[in-house]
Amino acid sequence: MLEDLRVLVEFADAGSIAGAAGRLFRTPSAITRQVQRLEAALGAELLDRSVKPPRLNSLGSRVLEQARDLLQRTEALKSLTSSGAEPHGLLRIGISYALAEGALIEPIRALTEKYPKVRVQLSSEQLIQRLLAGELDVAAVPLPEGKTAPPPLLTNIIASDRMEIVQGAAGNIDGDWKSLGRAPWVLNPPGCFLRASLIDRMERAGFTPTIAAEVNNIQMQLAFVQAGYGVGLLPARFIARNRSIDRVQILRPPSFDLHRSVAIVRVGQLGALGKAIELLEHGLRQLFEAADTTKPVTRHRRGVPVNRRAARPPK
Repeated sequence: MLEDLRVLVEFADAGSIAGAAGRLFRTPSAITRQVQRLEAALGAELLDRSVKPPRLNSLGSRVLEQARDLLQRTEALKSLTSSGAEPHGLLRIGISYALAEGALIEPIRALTEKYPKVRVQLSSEQLIQRLLAGELDVAAVPLPEGKTAPPPLLTNIIASDRMEIVQGAAGNIDGDWKSLGRAPWVLNPPGCFLRASLIDRMERAGFTPTIAAEVNNIQMQLAFVQAGYGVGLLPARFIARNRSIDRVQILRPPSFDLHRSVAIVRVGQLGALGKAIELLEHGLRQLFEAADTTKPVTRHRRGVPVNRRAARPPK
């Protein structure tokens, strides 16, 4: 029946018996017989033969939808034991909100260019849970340093992100914990381990941050910080890649050193799609390496001291 369903799909795509015959290198009569055989097996007519050329009737259209799904699942099953084949089919990729930025489109574009038979579906929420549930194949996620995803997921650390405390270029917050304790903050929503680590560090210094905005997007966080809405916590490589060093000031309070791991987390065997994942991982690794900033750059506030402003003679 699978071959007959494939003929039905080709008929629908070609729009005619003759077109399907040309696609499959068969005679029109052979295509007609296979369609009739499928109808006999299902016990229902799938074509409206009152028009010329015949076309799918309402039931035939519903069967077609199921046929496409069944054939795709069949190909996916074959790929599990055909790791040497060209990658094809649906690749479900997760990109964490904490990592999502425009540059990440490049590794995905390279993947689809090299493997045009791969269809990419992107997601950004509940990535670890969805990997465990079999709803995703691979995901790029941030993890606390030294941590891995829960088994049976496979974790490959591709980069380490140094986090920086930043304020807008016109900001007047000093780089000490007391000043930062009085400042408004733009941070990820609750549940982020970076936020938790920062708050823990500030509380140990005797201060509790004031949260002015909770934004689950680093591009928007940067925009809020640059607009002077508050102090933020952003990856050094993200600041460097966006060439924003002149539009933000980096503040490094005493003993502040916060990093996170960037990991590719995937399920086990994926057959031919494994090649596509390897290419994606390579591209993401290169992207993070190119933006790596190994030495912290600190920009100090260059405002005029208060006592000098007070001493300035009136005009």
